[in-house]
This record gives sequence, structure tokens and C-alpha cells, in this order.
Amino acid sequence: MNSAVESAATGMTAGERRAAAALAGLYASRMLGLFLVLPVFALYAEKLDGTTPLLAGLAIGIYGLTQACLQIPFGMLSDRFGRKRIIIFGLCLFLAGSVVAAMADSIHGVILGRALQGAGAIAAAVLALAADLTREEHRTKIMALIGISIGMAFAVSMILGPALNDWIGVPGIFWLTALLALFAIGLTSFVVPQPTHSYHHRDAMPVPELFKRVLTDPQLLRLDFGIFCLHMALTATFVAIPLALRDGAGLPASQHWEIYLPAQLLSIVAIVPFIILAEKHQFLKPVFLGAILALGLTELGLANSYHNLLILGLLVFTFFTSFNLLEASLPSLISKVAPPDAKGTAMGVYSTSQFLGAFAGGVSGGWMHGQFGLQGVFAFAALGTLLWFVVAYSMKNPRPLSSYMLNVGALDEYEANQLARQLNQVQGVVEAVVIAAEGIAYLKVDRNILDRAALQEISVAKV
Repeated sequence: MNSAVESAATGMTAGERRAAAALAGLYASRMLGLFLVLPVFALYAEKLDGTTPLLAGLAIGIYGLTQACLQIPFGMLSDRFGRKRIIIFGLCLFLAGSVVAAMADSIHGVILGRALQGAGAIAAAVLALAADLTREEHRTKIMALIGISIGMAFAVSMILGPALNDWIGVPGIFWLTALLALFAIGLTSFVVPQPTHSYHHRDAMPVPELFKRVLTDPQLLRLDFGIFCLHMALTATFVAIPLALRDGAGLPASQHWEIYLPAQLLSIVAIVPFIILAEKHQFLKPVFLGAILALGLTELGLANSYHNLLILGLLVFTFFTSFNLLEASLPSLISKVAPPDAKGTAMGVYSTSQFLGAFAGGVSGGWMHGQFGLQGVFAFAALGTLLWFVVAYSMKNPRPLSSYMLNVGALDEYEANQLARQLNQVQGVVEAVVIAAEGIAYLKVDRNILDRAALQEISVAKV
């Protein structure tokens, strides 16, 4: 029985499930360490020597710059030096940055620590390891699990950050982050399975020769600009939100969790019907544009109403709802729009744009705070978001497509081209690319009408 047919019957193996859980835990622990200080750092920065609003914003966002610069190179280095070795090296950098930030008594020391944290850019290497440890038919599941773990890490950090700040302070949070890094190193060393073979996966990793194709695709560029704006707005907003809660609405820092907790929990519930409407009923573009507009209007509301605690609490809820909905929608859109053999490359550029947005938001938010106060920060985030709405308005409503992979065995170039033509004739297959050197067929399919039996027949015949 061919692997595609067999996996359909048996599902993920115990080893694949273990790898999925361990890698999701590894990635979540690192992202939790990055996010925990987000809701409290603006208040802590005031106590550090040499602080200015610009430097406080830089300390919040600097991790995005180093991560953006290093994540793709680290992924490529993992091809040569091994996945786990590169991941552990990156986690050691993250650990070192956490210790530097915990021991710093000046804003410059924290900036250095946060830059080192970002330099531990293991995202691409983790995804490559996930691809090594799972069969093609189950690759999407493990990637989705890792994505969910990142979202949960963000949600938890918004709630835990203020509570931990009241208990152990920001230096204590950085020490906790160091412990999370040690935990992640242990997971990588002793729980994550060692792959039998490592090779380059086009669905999970960038391919250098495909960068030009991805960087000249207008649909993908709109989405890259979108994730840049989204994380720019996020980081800029959290330069100001803690100060707005304390100074504008009069809520002590120890009670900020009382706003973040219900806002996050209710937002998770609130986005469910919109996701169903977008994915199941094919209203993706209207829901997507509506969420961008809601985020922009929320920022405008924050600029004008942050002195009223009730209104501020409602605006924090709409911020989290819009942000979480957009954060969930954008990767799905990338998967639908990207060419089947360039998904890893598209995701690499997308992730780089995300981290650059976090850096831009921190620096710009800090500068705006110094020049124009809290109102200026929120107005800046509103302007960036509304500009995104204008750019996104012309996007095409994407078809309900998803990625699908088949292991087709050893082929020469002629056989690969013939097979691609044959696959393109199967009902539900929109585009098929067969890479002879990998023995993999990368498909873009409409699962609602896909003739899976025909695909299995072709796969059985070829393997």
C-alpha cells in the first residue's frame, strides 16, 4: 500500500504526534518568553537609566529586527549543520539574551538583551524539523498545531505578564524566560525525535531561486504588507496601552490583567463565527477587510478615549478581536495564494515581514510617544492600519484552495512533466508541480470537489 493511502487510513503515527506536541511546546515556550514583557515593559522602562520614549520602544521591538535578519539564514544553516543543533544554538542565544536583560539596570542593557533574544531565530529550523519528522500527508496538521501554539502563547502572555510583573517584576519575567529557554533546550534534546533524514522541504522552507517569483507576486506582497502593518500596530499599541491604562484611566499596573483577561477570552469566542463565515461560507475578503477596518477604528478610538476606563476596556476587547482574527486569517491566505511549490518561500518572506513590522512598530511608537504623547502613538497605528485597508481593498477574493502533497517516488524530468500534466487533469486539482529531484508532487486543490481516489490511483502507480 502506498504511503498516501496508508496514512489516510491510519492517521498520524505515535512518533508524528510526539514530534508535533514537542515542537509546538518548544516554539510556544520561546514565543511566550518574547511576549510576556509586552504588556508591562513600557511601565518598567521608566525606572531604567538612560530611558527615553524612543529607546523604550526600541527595546520592545528590537527583537524583530534581529529575528527578521537571521531566521531564513538559520533555516538554511540547519540543512548543513543539522536541525537540532541549530535550534539549540538559537535557544542558547535566546537564553543569553534573557539573562542579559534580567541583569540590566539601563535601557541599553535591555536593548542588547532583547536583540540577543531575537537573534535566536529558530522559526525556520523548527518548521524544517517538523517537515523532516512528518509524512507529506500530515505536514499541514503539524504546521497548524505550531501556529495554534503561537496564538495561545500570545493570549496567555497578555494575561500572565501583568500578574507576573506584580509578583516578580520585569527582571523576574526575564529570568523566567531564561528558564523557558532551558525547558525548550531540554525538549529539543530529549523529547523531539531525531530525524532519520533531513532534506530541503519546499512546503516549509525558502528556496532561494523562488524569491524573485514570490517578491513580484502582487497578491503575496499585499499579504506581506498586511502582516507588517498588523505587527507594527501591535507593538506600537503596547508602547502606549500600559501607560494609557495607568495614567489615562487610573488603573494600577497590578490590575491591568483585569482588563486583558476578559478581553482576550471574549475575543477568542468572538472570532469563531467570523472564521466560520470566512472559511465555510466563502466570505473571506469581506471578513478580512472588516477586521482591518475594525482595527483601524479601534486605534482611532484609543487615540480619543483612553481616559475612560470602561471605553478603554471595550476598545482593548475590539483590538484583541480584530488582531486575533487577522492573525489567524493571514497564514490561511498565504497558503491559498502561494504557488504550490513556493509555499515555504512565501511563508519565509511573510515571517520576515512580520518581524520587521514588530521592529518598526516599537521604534515608531516610541518616537511618536516622545513627540506627540500617547494620542500620537494610537493615531500612528490607526494611520498604518487604514493604509493597509486601502492596499488590501483591491485583493482578489481567494478561492477555497489548500495545499496537498503526494510522494511519487524517483522520476526524471520528462516523467515529472508528464505526471504534472496528468495530475492537472484530476478533478479538484487547480495546479500541480512535480519536483523530480525530490519525488514530490505539490498540488493546489479544492478539497470540496477533489477526486482523492484518482490521486491515490496515480500515486500508487508511481511509487
